[in-house]
Amino acid sequence: MITGSLVALVTPMHTDGSIHWEDLDKLVDFHLDNGTDGIVAVGTTGESATLDPDEHMRVIGHIIKRVDGRIPVIAGTGGNSTREAIELTQEAHKLGADACLLVVPYYNKPTQEGLYRHFRTIAEAVPVNQILYNVPGRTACDMLNETVERLADIPNIIGIKDATGNIPRGAELVEAVKGRLVVYSGDDATAAGLMLAGGKGNVSVTANVAPGAMAALCKAAIEGDQEQTDRLNELLMPLNRKLFLEANPIPVKWALHRMGMIGEGIRLPLTPLSDKFHDEVEEALRASGVL
Repeated sequence: MITGSLVALVTPMHTDGSIHWEDLDKLVDFHLDNGTDGIVAVGTTGESATLDPDEHMRVIGHIIKRVDGRIPVIAGTGGNSTREAIELTQEAHKLGADACLLVVPYYNKPTQEGLYRHFRTIAEAVPVNQILYNVPGRTACDMLNETVERLADIPNIIGIKDATGNIPRGAELVEAVKGRLVVYSGDDATAAGLMLAGGKGNVSVTANVAPGAMAALCKAAIEGDQEQTDRLNELLMPLNRKLFLEANPIPVKWALHRMGMIGEGIRLPLTPLSDKFHDEVEEALRASGVL
């Protein structure tokens, strides 16, 4: 079972938008050295929407090679086309991904039956372990708990990233699918609560800049250590809030640049963090002990 702090890794870029491979190596090593339990490659935070298919697979393959089996690598391979998602998932499986993260189809707004058939079809087509990803704030489509329960009986669907931020709903899902798949948080601000309610980890943006603290928080919460969880959650809460002042990954890429970890590159239509937010993000980095 994959558990703990699973960083939703950014894709570092040069100022012209090309991928900065040396910085990518630096980020992977940073997480290997600081207790991150797994890396999610080319998810939303990795700018999957603007990487072409060749780049998408090159980044996943590069991370898998750099990690070299030391921690799990989960490849973002979702899409709003079932055929495209199958192709991406097949390629990630060939590259050696430990699991694939499959987002609810975006923009075309399928029915619950359409969602069930979409994920079932991908799971049947590719034998790799698969993690569902429900983030209605981005996809404009919400996969209901009842649909997840149906999918939980498919053997290679092993988990779901719940980015609704709704702890009671997440807790209900944990109870409903217990023993069949695991529930991960996909919302840093509410992750501690969901893990204390039985979630097994957090796919985290905040872990990009505070990997050690996020790994410790996940460990404490999964083990049910309320006191330690509360202490670490309070420490990280400034980052959990300020790293979303503009659309992810705009603030976290600026924060990593401020830390000297990556360059300033980001791809249109995303733009660098607005000047008016620089002080707030830097203050959060200092309050959380990163700077």
